[in-house]
Amino acid sequence: MNFTNFGFHKHVAAGISAAGYSTPTPIQEKAIPQVMQGRDLMGLAQTGTGKTAAFVLPILHRLMQKPGNGVRALIIAPTRELAEQTHEAINTLGAHTNLKSVSVYGGVNLQRQVKQLKQSDIVVACPGRLLDHIGRKNVDLSRVEMLVLDEADQMFDMGFLPDIRKILTFLPRKGRQTLMFSATMPAQIKRLAGEVLHNHVLVQIGHVAPADTVKHAFYPVAQHLKTALLLQLLGSTGTESVLVFTRTKYKAKQLGNKLTKAGFSSASLQGNLSQSRRVDAMNGFKSGKYQVLVATDIAARGIDVANVSHVINYDMPSTPETYMHRIGRTGRAKRRGEAFTFITNDDRQMVRAVNRAVGSNVEQRTIHDFNYQASTPETGRQAAQATPRQPMKKKKSRQDFPPVEVRRKSDSKRRANREAKGAFTWVSAG
Repeated sequence: MNFTNFGFHKHVAAGISAAGYSTPTPIQEKAIPQVMQGRDLMGLAQTGTGKTAAFVLPILHRLMQKPGNGVRALIIAPTRELAEQTHEAINTLGAHTNLKSVSVYGGVNLQRQVKQLKQSDIVVACPGRLLDHIGRKNVDLSRVEMLVLDEADQMFDMGFLPDIRKILTFLPRKGRQTLMFSATMPAQIKRLAGEVLHNHVLVQIGHVAPADTVKHAFYPVAQHLKTALLLQLLGSTGTESVLVFTRTKYKAKQLGNKLTKAGFSSASLQGNLSQSRRVDAMNGFKSGKYQVLVATDIAARGIDVANVSHVINYDMPSTPETYMHRIGRTGRAKRRGEAFTFITNDDRQMVRAVNRAVGSNVEQRTIHDFNYQASTPETGRQAAQATPRQPMKKKKSRQDFPPVEVRRKSDSKRRANREAKGAFTWVSAG
């Protein structure tokens, strides 16, 4: 099958050809015919499966079939990065149409957006800034024919569902086609789908699980030695493009600074960055200027970089779904990828949950000659360079780990040593 089979408007077809699209992905092949027929749709697919084109192309086709005035399509995305990437896809695929699009999110000049809103057929928006414009009467949504809620599960995670429900009150109910896309289907998203979709069709690509091109590994380590372990991994592993996840904005910023000081080409992506610095971090990571990008889950939403070789979970994610989201950034387009996760004693429950989600017990590894007995953090790239490059070893039994015998001189060191030792005294069951 190819894109000519869908019967797109000739100007949309010209954009597809110019973009180099030939064969649709599975989500495109299954979703586009349903959307072209006017059906509401719930699409379950991971980031990087081509789902953006699965809704952008039918939107362009519909708006070209019947010209009109005002905002006729609204796409809501959880993050600025995802909104901007969707906006770019519209501009690329719609290059031969006369349709205009605007991306609307915080951190940029409001008045510039006002002018663009009044001239646009398609609005791609983050919920908060869109509500600002609605409250200021800068945008009229009464003519919206198509609504897309993209990454719906992440919008729930970020607390946007009340905003979504408020935005829906400004949209026409009659004659509106609604599409939802999500990587997972928790109960809250099912309820939202029941509220906004009418007689919808469900399109699910495979089951929501990591690509079989991704190799997983757990690295047991004490909390205070995570940075040292990361430095050694980066220094001794053949990495090309590495995405590192932390639990907090503070840790992302701190870790990014440490990696830079240690000599790695790195940047951090977290909520406190200005828009210009966020754009620099994203573009730098895509272009290869930065080999390592440290990010939080929220800040990383929408990152779509095809050649990420490694995802490293510096902090264990809080849910199996978040684990899937994170490691879905590697192993794309049949490329091989690796997902490393640092685990401590506090992560036992999540280790079991991840094993269940992956469908097997993830192997646990240790690095030869890494100083697991250290009672204080080892920082700086010297820690990585001090050890000759050694192959990573698969954990076969708990005896494989070096014994932890550190003299305890204070309460703080005693706690650190307990954690260092405890990190290597358990093996999770699936």
